[in-house]
Amino acid sequence: MLNYLSHGDPKAASILLLHGFMGSAADWGWISGSLAEDFYCIAPDLPGHGKSTSLPDETYTMEGTAQAVVELMEALGIQRATIAGYSMGGRLALYLALRHPERCAGLFLESASPGIEGTEERAARREDDEEQAQRLESGDFDGFLRGWYRQPLFASLARREGMVEALIEARRSNDPLELARSLRGMGTGSQPSSWNELEDLRVPTLAVTGEIDGKFVGIAREMAERSQRIFVETIPSAGHNVRLEAPEAYLSSVRHSISRAGGG
Repeated sequence: MLNYLSHGDPKAASILLLHGFMGSAADWGWISGSLAEDFYCIAPDLPGHGKSTSLPDETYTMEGTAQAVVELMEALGIQRATIAGYSMGGRLALYLALRHPERCAGLFLESASPGIEGTEERAARREDDEEQAQRLESGDFDGFLRGWYRQPLFASLARREGMVEALIEARRSNDPLELARSLRGMGTGSQPSSWNELEDLRVPTLAVTGEIDGKFVGIAREMAERSQRIFVETIPSAGHNVRLEAPEAYLSSVRHSISRAGGG
């Protein structure tokens, strides 16, 4: 079973919190603490992250990870939950809602996508993911981390004093070889595209993006065009990681999403 952290009363409505690449259950600490008075919050370490390591190869795929999350829910006696996910965790949350709809009461997607629609573009991304995986295996984990957070996607984080350094320090707790396994199995290049399945989405979904993150603002809007269940919220002055850059607005959006889903 996946390692996990939990806060709140197990008898309350459940919220499942899924972290992004190189994250862990600990990423959700303050969110869980803020919601624990009203909800049961469960944050797993996804395969290859935190303490969920040395698992069978098939667990590191999108399908395998989704099954591991469902098994965790079963072990905890959770029939349905509102599922919140950031980036990679958001892709997983959407996958769960589409493939295991009976487990999902509602979705909260932070800077997430349904994957890559075009076959050639997806193949090119797989090659890029493989290059990144090899860098993780090179032995220079610190260099990888600094290069990762120099990507344009995270430029807005650098404007906030100490935020990138704090993230790098937190990410050092992961095993780079395990992260490479995750990237090969759950990277955007390996994930099957869910774009054509969006019209089948059954639950209310809030897609939240930061105003500065133009790429994902566009993705969220296109998702909403394909599904009447998806609503978009853009947070001013925030980038890809809304949770860190605009915490109060983020928490308000989460509560609004849970309310729309009927409380889990």
